[in-house]
Amino acid sequence: MQTFIHYFLHFGFPLFIAVIFFKKEWKKAYLILLATMLVDVDHLVANPIFQANRCSINFHPLHTYYAMLIYIVLLFFRKPFNIIGIGLLFHMLTDFTDCLMMSAS
Repeated sequence: MQTFIHYFLHFGFPLFIAVIFFKKEWKKAYLILLATMLVDVDHLVANPIFQANRCSINFHPLHTYYAMLIYIVLLFFRKPFNIIGIGLLFHMLTDFTDCLMMSAS
């Protein structure tokens, strides 16, 4: 169930965000939100690259609290930067939720 929730929050829920908050440009907004998944490129510098029960938050460089401060700043810029900020912060929230589920089991 954890895997389903994780991937739904990464791929499904951004569609709701795009449709609800960016009605006129929902397709473009959804693509931008999906593109923020590229933040996971920082997983490539980890050793090992993939570890099933590793929490991404504050482990990978682009998943640190310092990086999240930059993502918050993006919210105050015009489109598409604010959409990028939303996508990156929602990605962090999704990964944090995953961390919570891992620690609960």
